[in-house]
Amino acid sequence: MAHQMTILAPEGMLGYGIPARSMEEGLKRQPDVLAVDAGSTDPGPYYLGAGVPFTNRRAFTLDLATILKAANARRIPVLIGSAGGGGGRPHLEYTLEVYRGICRERGYRFRTAVIGAEVEKAWVKRQIARGRVSPLDIATELTEAEVDRSARIVAQMGVEPFLRALDLGAEVVIAGRACDAAVMAAPAMRAGFDKALAYHMGKILECGGAAAYPRHGSDSLLGVIERDAFTVEPPNPDKVCTVASVAAHSLYERSDPYRLALPGGSIDLTHTRFEQATPRAVCVRGTRWVEAPAYTLKLEGAARVGFRTLTLAGVRDPLLIANLDVYLDNVRTRVAETYPPDGYRLLFHVYGRDGVMGPLEPVREIRGHEIGLVIEVVADDPDSSAAILALARSVALHVTYPGRKAIAGNLAFPFSPSDLKAGDAYEFNVHHLMTVDDPLEPFLIEMVEV
Repeated sequence: MAHQMTILAPEGMLGYGIPARSMEEGLKRQPDVLAVDAGSTDPGPYYLGAGVPFTNRRAFTLDLATILKAANARRIPVLIGSAGGGGGRPHLEYTLEVYRGICRERGYRFRTAVIGAEVEKAWVKRQIARGRVSPLDIATELTEAEVDRSARIVAQMGVEPFLRALDLGAEVVIAGRACDAAVMAAPAMRAGFDKALAYHMGKILECGGAAAYPRHGSDSLLGVIERDAFTVEPPNPDKVCTVASVAAHSLYERSDPYRLALPGGSIDLTHTRFEQATPRAVCVRGTRWVEAPAYTLKLEGAARVGFRTLTLAGVRDPLLIANLDVYLDNVRTRVAETYPPDGYRLLFHVYGRDGVMGPLEPVREIRGHEIGLVIEVVADDPDSSAAILALARSVALHVTYPGRKAIAGNLAFPFSPSDLKAGDAYEFNVHHLMTVDDPLEPFLIEMVEV
């Protein structure tokens, strides 16, 4: 077993930008692996459901070309997880198209593993029938009807498919939807390092330079793992890792500060210690692995719910703001007189009151002199959505409210045209756990020469 392994995460998300200086300094540390996360559910269900990437293609291509240039020059492996954003079949195909184009243009040749994560609906239904699927963040049981309603469903892989791909001799691994930490952790586990430390380091590396100060967009991060600890450090000389910054990132996206659930188990941070190893690096030790009674994978699915049209407006009339709920109820009533309220959703997002947190907002009093109002209509088809939104916007512009003195001027529109077609709307309808006997079962690994 090697004494240590160095992993370079060039950025927090493929397509978010790799600072040239950070990449240069990071490569001076002679990393054994380049690993990068390429996806997330953070941007919402649209990208998974529609099968499109959420990063810009030009930026995505530039970043991938930067990584492949380093890999080709140094002959070190590259691991990419959650390809294309959502990690489904079209996202994987998109990533492969960009990847092949770069290799063809620059004459690169890599032994490549492609790992699919989109699962067949019939297979999911069989797992439901076997009682192997349980709710996660969605409280209801997964039904066959919801499976059919999904545009696509992906399973979030752990380290095992990456380990298998590396065992098959892959120099570049392009994987569909994957546990973010697994992308970084797999090479360290394969080299024999502690599973808990590898996963914890992976959790910190997956967002790149986000665990370093000062935070200013995408940047790189180095992780060096040893037998009983790992160290993280930004290659950017203008940034530092501190105990506070690294510990804070260990709590990122967590409901439990001491436990992070992962495929097959969890890491326990009860006895984790963060130590300032150098002025710019933090050493982490003491994290433990807790094996789960059964190996589970997270399923993610998105279903189309209609077509979205919206308008943005500002409100500055203090009388309207003081009577906002009466005003909005009046708009709903007037719209319902023409379009009975079934088959569509008319939504109001009030920024300056509860536009961010909605019903969870504890402060109900509007304290500002102006508010931002987003009016949204989701209906079955584009024409219905546009027609209902147009009526709602017109009514909102002219409808009365207590104390009103003018005959117009309820809303101020920043854009012309005011009505914006936002396209198909999706919702997450699958967010469940599935028990598997074999962590490799849902994931097809294909070896290709590129």
